[in-house]
Parts: sequence; C-alpha cells; structure tokens
Amino acid sequence: MNPIDPIILFFLLGLIAGLARAELRLPAAIYDFVSILLLLAIGLKGGIELAKQPFGDLLPQILAVLAMGFALPLVAYPVLRHLGRFQRADAASIAAHYGSVSVGTYAVAVAYFGTREIFFEAHMPLLLVVLEVPAILVGIVLARGMSRETRWGAVMHEVFLGKGIVLLLGGLLIGWIAGPEGVVSIKPLFFDLFKGILAIFLLEMGLITAAQIGSLRQYGLFLLSFGMLMPVGSALIGALLGWALGLSMGGTAVLATLAASASYIAVPAAMRVSVPEANPTLSLTASLGITFPFNVLIGVPLYHAMAERVHAFLGA
Repeated sequence: MNPIDPIILFFLLGLIAGLARAELRLPAAIYDFVSILLLLAIGLKGGIELAKQPFGDLLPQILAVLAMGFALPLVAYPVLRHLGRFQRADAASIAAHYGSVSVGTYAVAVAYFGTREIFFEAHMPLLLVVLEVPAILVGIVLARGMSRETRWGAVMHEVFLGKGIVLLLGGLLIGWIAGPEGVVSIKPLFFDLFKGILAIFLLEMGLITAAQIGSLRQYGLFLLSFGMLMPVGSALIGALLGWALGLSMGGTAVLATLAASASYIAVPAAMRVSVPEANPTLSLTASLGITFPFNVLIGVPLYHAMAERVHAFLGA
C-alpha cells in the first residue's frame, strides 16, 4: 500500500483547519507569490520539452483537445438546466467551469505521476493552456446567445491576459527559448522546490475549500452529485481521446485529469464580466468545494486506473 503523499496531507490540514475555524490563513501576498511560482514552474517545464520537438507534430493533438474543450460544457449544460433545474445563466456558468481546467489539479497530477516515475508527455502544459479558453466562450454563448451586448473585448482581455494564462504562456515561451541549459541557474527555485511550493498552495486551497463547503447546505444533493459524477464522465472522454491520439498511458491519465478538473480562477473572472447575473457561489461551491477536493483525494488515482483500463482494453 502506497503511503499518502505529503502534499495531500497538506491539503487535508488546510481543510480540517478551515472546517474547525482555526486561526490559520496564508497572507494574500504569500498565496499570490506561491501561485505565480507554481504557474511559472509548470510553464517552464513544458517549454523546455517543447523545444525538443517540432510544433507541427503537436497540432493534431492541440486541435483535438480544443474540440474537447468546446464539447464538455455542451455535455454539462443540459444536465444542469433540465435535471438540476438551474436558471440559464447559472447552468451556463457552471458548465463553463467544468469545460475549463484547474492548474492546481494538474499540479497534483504532475506530482503524483512524478513520485511514481510514470512517464507522460512533457507538452501537457500546452494542452492545459489550450483547454482554458473554449469553455469560456461556450459558456457565454449558452448564457446570452450571440448577443451584441456581450462585452467581447473585456472577455478576451480576461481570458488571454488573466494572470494564469500570461504566466503559463510566459513560462512556456521562456522554457522554449532558453532550453534545458538556459534554465540551470533557476532550476533550484522552480524545479527542485516544486513539491514544496505545491504543498503550501494546497494548504491554502484546503482552507478555501472549507469556506465553500458550507454552501452545500443551501444547494443540496444535486450539486454534490454533479460535482463528483461530472468529473468522472469527463475523465472517461479525456482518457478515450488520449488513447485515440496515441498518448502514453501516463499522458492519457493526465489528459483525463485535465478533462475532469474544473476551473476556479480563469472562468469566474470571465463570467463576472460577461454573465454578471450568474450566481458565482454556485459555480465555486461545485468546482472548488466539491470537485477540487474529490480530484485531489480520489480523482487522480482513479483516472490513472481508468487510463490503464482504456489502454489494456483498447490496446496500447
């Protein structure tokens, strides 16, 4: 039996402390600093590997993952609208969260597979960036239609110039331009300390998650069920796509994890601008209060097993 990864224990510490209302909270500046380091580290790692392979070889995967990003919110929306009986704006907003991705969940997956020395394709950070955008656009159209009143300029600014995208893309470009030898001097901070940075990040995420869980009393069993079942269904789509694209078993598992994750940074900012009538508490309760802890504690190993089954059943 594998021991529990310490980074998961950090998340549990934050979650328990938050639920117990302990006097524990990271200063906002420290949380921002840790987030910046995490995003840059993920981007740098991907950029270094991108420098080793022609971009044209990755184009079919990018297009396929882009299509998945458009499809996932279209799957979630009718479930939320007709079974959950959410208002149109709320259903569209929640669906957009579940079509986009969580950098925190991806970082946990990277640590999980790294600890077990399971290979996965190093260009996954590029696919992470690709998946940030399409669900936001679909969510806006689902909520408002192709309305002239939609502030597309402001939305595009939030999407493409938000902190997460800028740091991930910036890290990718720096790693790609500098290459393995060029980043040697910054390796101790961004690579050697990656799991330590992630542990502090997850401690704060545990505290934030505890603050969202209280909303479940108001929104009930459906949101709880959706927040756990939707990621599993999305992960299966991601795993099947990963196999179809010829990814390794580890790469398939990471893509399944990306599909299963739900945004709690980029999408809320974009929805705030373009669909202000949507209730952000609903979306954050689902994505951050339910899906994020589910993925951190149960999901990543589950998606790993799912990828193994898909490769075994369909053939490597």
